[in-house]
Amino acid sequence: MKTHHYIFITTVLFVILFYDQEPGLNLGILGILYTILTFFKTNEKNRTRTFNILMATSVLSSFAFIWYGDFPSFIAVVSSLLLLGYKSRNRKMKPLFLIPVFIVNGFTSFCRVFNLDAWLPKRNIPGLWQKIMAFVLIPLVLLSAFFGIYAAGSDHFAALFTNYELDLNLWQVFCLTVLGFFIAFNYWNYAVERLIYKTHHVLDNDFQEKDKIQKATYSFLDLDAERMSGIISFLLLNILLIFFIITYNYEQFYEISKTPVQLSEETHERVGAVIMSIIMAILVIMFYFKSGFNFDSKAGIMKLLAKIWIFLNAFLVLSAGAKNYEYIVNYGFTYKRLGVFAFLLLSLVGLSLTFIKIQKKKRNAFLFNSMAWYLYGTILACSYINWGGFITSRNMERKDFVIKYHFNSINFNERALLTYADQKNDRQLRKNVLEKIKKEKSRTFLSGILYYETLKD
Repeated sequence: MKTHHYIFITTVLFVILFYDQEPGLNLGILGILYTILTFFKTNEKNRTRTFNILMATSVLSSFAFIWYGDFPSFIAVVSSLLLLGYKSRNRKMKPLFLIPVFIVNGFTSFCRVFNLDAWLPKRNIPGLWQKIMAFVLIPLVLLSAFFGIYAAGSDHFAALFTNYELDLNLWQVFCLTVLGFFIAFNYWNYAVERLIYKTHHVLDNDFQEKDKIQKATYSFLDLDAERMSGIISFLLLNILLIFFIITYNYEQFYEISKTPVQLSEETHERVGAVIMSIIMAILVIMFYFKSGFNFDSKAGIMKLLAKIWIFLNAFLVLSAGAKNYEYIVNYGFTYKRLGVFAFLLLSLVGLSLTFIKIQKKKRNAFLFNSMAWYLYGTILACSYINWGGFITSRNMERKDFVIKYHFNSINFNERALLTYADQKNDRQLRKNVLEKIKKEKSRTFLSGILYYETLKD
């Protein structure tokens, strides 16, 4: 099949799956169909290991949306399919270029779609199909578009057609067709601008030979002065960080106990300070080790001090993680407290990658390219795991378990709440949970969420 076949097929599938439906099972099915069609459209040489992994994550993300139908699984489906489509045609392109490519295509598609020769076949079309396209499809599309415009602008015009019984919402079909075509066109027929191809080397992980030449960064500082500046800076920053770690841990573990609200506010403030400290630390290291000093034989002391600083920052992250764990032990799990662990884990990953950058003499782009994949992995973890069920099942063992909070603010925990209601013989809770399950099950098939279908109402 040609590109236009994929565009038209997926547009029709979009209309069929979403007509008179809410996002649910239909979006997951569409994601799986897009994944399968992408596999058949991709050349053999582009079916790399990364492509195959993205195939698997796209299918799993689609099933995650079928199961949960929430925002994290939606982001997982979208990011997985965009990465899959991107890698199917550009196996050597860095994933960070994905964002500008699809943003630019979103705007330029309004012009590119009228360049018919670029995405429709130019010749060798059978005469019958030429006639169908020229005499039926194009006039029908134009008629539908102007019918919607005129009907919206004139009640009398619209009233001319009200006497006809047609169980079809033409305006909805038209809007779904436009949206489905917009998505399909940009997925199957996106363009990578020449400027992006020309600047692709900016995100290379390794230095080129010309970057290994020893030279000063600024005209007002020679190489020796800049090197000494780095040594002094890292030495002073290490000393400052040691004092900060001492005071930070004293405040966290030895000061007088505070109320839960005060402790919550201080914990999040301190974690925010730690994460900001890690970001600044990585930026400073990127500044000094952006080029020549990676290959400077006289920069050994500066590299050692930078690595010590990385380990001290890692210790700071572990301290914040220990306090967050203590907070959870005392007051239970929440989405935010689990999110703190996620941010701290990503901070440790960033520090580890920074250490590898110095050790392996990688460019700064190595950090961005690598972190992009770790962020993607975090999105997948958020979508695949039932964190709401985990939070409720763990917290229900506590004496201070708050039913109202877990019923209203935690998602996909109905099974755990039913178990708790049976254990405590709480009939009202059981009734409320069953009503919620019944409401979710009342959705139409394509709008349904599979998770609720596995629960007994």
